[in-house]
Amino acid sequence: MQYRNLGASGLKVPVISFGTGTFGGEGPLFSAWGQSGAEEARRLVDICLEAGVNLFDTADVYSNGASEAILGAAIKGRRDRVLISTKTSLPMGDGPFDAGSSRHRLILAVDAALRRLGTDYIDLLQLHAFDAFTPIEEVLSTLDGLVRGGKVRYVGASNFSGWQLMKSLAIAERHGWPRHVAHQVYYSLVGRDYEWELMPLGLDQGVGALVWSPLGWGRLTGRIRRGQPLPTGSRLRETAQFGPPVDEERLYRVVDVLDAVATETGRTVPQVAIAWLLTRPSVASVIIGARDEAQLRDNLGTIGWSLTAEQIALLDKASAVMPCYPYYPYRVQEGFARLNPPPV
Repeated sequence: MQYRNLGASGLKVPVISFGTGTFGGEGPLFSAWGQSGAEEARRLVDICLEAGVNLFDTADVYSNGASEAILGAAIKGRRDRVLISTKTSLPMGDGPFDAGSSRHRLILAVDAALRRLGTDYIDLLQLHAFDAFTPIEEVLSTLDGLVRGGKVRYVGASNFSGWQLMKSLAIAERHGWPRHVAHQVYYSLVGRDYEWELMPLGLDQGVGALVWSPLGWGRLTGRIRRGQPLPTGSRLRETAQFGPPVDEERLYRVVDVLDAVATETGRTVPQVAIAWLLTRPSVASVIIGARDEAQLRDNLGTIGWSLTAEQIALLDKASAVMPCYPYYPYRVQEGFARLNPPPV
């Protein structure tokens, strides 16, 4: 396993980490992802640790807290060997204190997460969404208190826009509060919007990317092909409406190249798709999920080999899309490009 610093922090994380959204299986979305109970979860954690994967990502909204509880049971007796990343801010109910990042909510949410996880500290706490109703100073000062109190070690964000993340970083620096060192983002060969603004920001400000849904919401598993219906058992039948949309022609163009590179390398389509992400600037770790041991072992096969420059170029070209304004002038007009070279 390879390890990288998480952003500008001193925390080293594995380039592949494990997402526990499949633990618990409660509700229409998470039941389609997976339904691992405590025994299966412990086996998956065993496999991860054997491979050097020691970062486990969860959230309070995953199966209404069941994911955190099952992860806590799975790591019992070996807390010192793992890093726990969890998230909060999204609604856990309909009450006034069940959502957001207010001081009241954050303190309650962290204490609840600690109980479910069976630990007294969280290695990385990420705000799962930007809370526009709470002053950023209140959010960040609360995170500072949680870090000073020993309940949280590092802080990060997830699914923030560029201005939201940059404003948070600037206010934290102004007051000497902990800065976000991680941004958990959607990024894949069929979802490259992260590159337009958030990637340059991450490189400039020392914020490492933790990539969620590296297989494009299940579209780059190798089972979806041009002119063929969705395979039986595909989770896209139940979950497509919850995830980022993808233009079908672009999807098939990417899959065609993934197939060719997979054949050339003797690897699987998911392994090639994840390997491409590991070549991208600012990416600290790619979060993989697995419904069973076979799927986990296949994803772990990403480690130990590399794509060639020619293969990366083919994947870049197949997945390229014109950025939206104001980013497209920098890609197509010489004067803009000379002043603002892309990060990749």
